[in-house]
Amino acid sequence: MHTKRRLAAVVGAAVAPVLAVSLPAPSASAHGWVTSPSSRQDQCAQGVVSCGQIKYEPQSVEGPKGLTSCSGGNGQFAELDDNGKGWRVNGVGSSTTFSWHITARHRTSTWQYFIGGTKIAEFNDGGAQPAADVYHNVNFGTFSGKQKVLAVWNVYDTPMAFYSCIDVNIGGGSDPGPGPGQCAATPWNASSVYNGGNTVTHNGRTWRAKWWTQGETPGGGSGVWEDLGPCT
Repeated sequence: MHTKRRLAAVVGAAVAPVLAVSLPAPSASAHGWVTSPSSRQDQCAQGVVSCGQIKYEPQSVEGPKGLTSCSGGNGQFAELDDNGKGWRVNGVGSSTTFSWHITARHRTSTWQYFIGGTKIAEFNDGGAQPAADVYHNVNFGTFSGKQKVLAVWNVYDTPMAFYSCIDVNIGGGSDPGPGPGQCAATPWNASSVYNGGNTVTHNGRTWRAKWWTQGETPGGGSGVWEDLGPCT
């Protein structure tokens, strides 16, 4: 009997390190993306550009900190790295306000903005929990013309970050690209089911669902729909 107990203890000790090594690296429970000026994954979610899986989860472009890719190194979202895909270019001034929409809040280290390899802005939250919507006013300095801005949300207590790329024309007008304009979202339908992040058009405006909804009219006061502004 004692021999069996000793054997079980030895087996358990041998298995434990294997289990520890097999555990996946921690991942942030937070999710979010830049909604204004419209980022690449935001244009996918709105249907402005034809995309794959990212259309349904624009908030999920997550990867290790320190990357410089629009996809966060995630092969599933590799089309976000395609500069020739026809992304709509946002006309901005010498500075603009970047808006993040957070679907799952998580303690934050820093928010960073890059053009090429140059960091143009950084905002330190020191581990604070962000609001559902976060805004940063960024000055572009000496940069002008068409540029690709990489926006990075560094999570405080994990090795992960969230990534968004925004195509801008600094000091110039917007370029709608070859795809449809801001009214590309489908019309709202009372019988359809919408999940958080889905966009629709209603009464000449574009709306984004904050969470699951069905039969709740955009602008009807329920609070489920976020008004993204008039269609053009």
